[in-house]
Amino acid sequence: MASITHNQLFADLGARKFKPVYLITGEINYYIDLVSDFFENNIIPEENRDFDQTVLYGRDVDMIQVLGYAKRYPMMSSHQLVMVKEAQDIALKDWEPLIAYLEHPQEQTILVFCYRNKKLDGRSKVSAAIAKHGVIYEHAKMYDNELPEWILNYVTQEGYQITEHATMMVAEALGLDLSKIANELQKVFITMEKGGTITDDTVEKYIGISKDYNVFELQSALARRDVVKCNKIINYFASNPKDHSIVPLIANLYNFVVRAMIYIQLPDHNIKSAMSAMKINFPQARELEVVAKNYNLQKLAACIGYLAEADLKSKGMGPGSTASEGEIEKELIFKFIH
Repeated sequence: MASITHNQLFADLGARKFKPVYLITGEINYYIDLVSDFFENNIIPEENRDFDQTVLYGRDVDMIQVLGYAKRYPMMSSHQLVMVKEAQDIALKDWEPLIAYLEHPQEQTILVFCYRNKKLDGRSKVSAAIAKHGVIYEHAKMYDNELPEWILNYVTQEGYQITEHATMMVAEALGLDLSKIANELQKVFITMEKGGTITDDTVEKYIGISKDYNVFELQSALARRDVVKCNKIINYFASNPKDHSIVPLIANLYNFVVRAMIYIQLPDHNIKSAMSAMKINFPQARELEVVAKNYNLQKLAACIGYLAEADLKSKGMGPGSTASEGEIEKELIFKFIH
């Protein structure tokens, strides 16, 4: 058995249909942690975990040591679980002994490797052996346009509701860090009754994202070239530097400008076509429609230069490098809208 879907993996584990080896990998650490937690908390009965559950870390062991644990027999349970977290810290050349082990694995051992932030070389003999004898689970990469739907689904599954604008606030402010989003939303859930709705006010109060002064609202104001609103927001950012670092601001505005440049050059400016071509959601596409009316390609290209300049200044390089983050931010937004 090779790769497997999220739902199928949990269905098989819930039915106690085990394979001798699992490789849990991918760029989204949230799903690696989700699967890891399931293995730790649901496979071996709690009262038997001291005997039949072993958690190792890649930086502390080599594969020979891992397989030494794997070859043992369970003492109190039907199976033993051997989990290797941070398995990416084991050098690829040191994985070779796993190939021979998998030809005749200890049938009562469930061996799990959690391989974070990168992939085990899919062309390697080790990957082929794991695919042949076990399961490779890798959650598909997520794109910005998929994040609002993920947030909505997560909130719904937890038994709550969330407004579209609140969803966008969370998505724009926290980005694709699903673990952080889940943690922040859990803070909100404990303050609400089941079935309640998360609004802009809720997000502002419990997550600390201002409903009026956030990157999402700044991008909207920039799209309209609303000088007054832009200045209000950037002055707020400058007054609250601990909560509004220039680094994520530059990253968000860079993505905003690049999307706008692509949109302007699309042969068809239809919103649905833009959503499909650029993998963005409806509110983002609608905003780009506004940008296209207020900026031309030349101005947007200049904005890329302004962002690069601001990035250098924020790192203490180039002219104006002694300016505070707030001063750099104010100058950046001034250049955007004038």
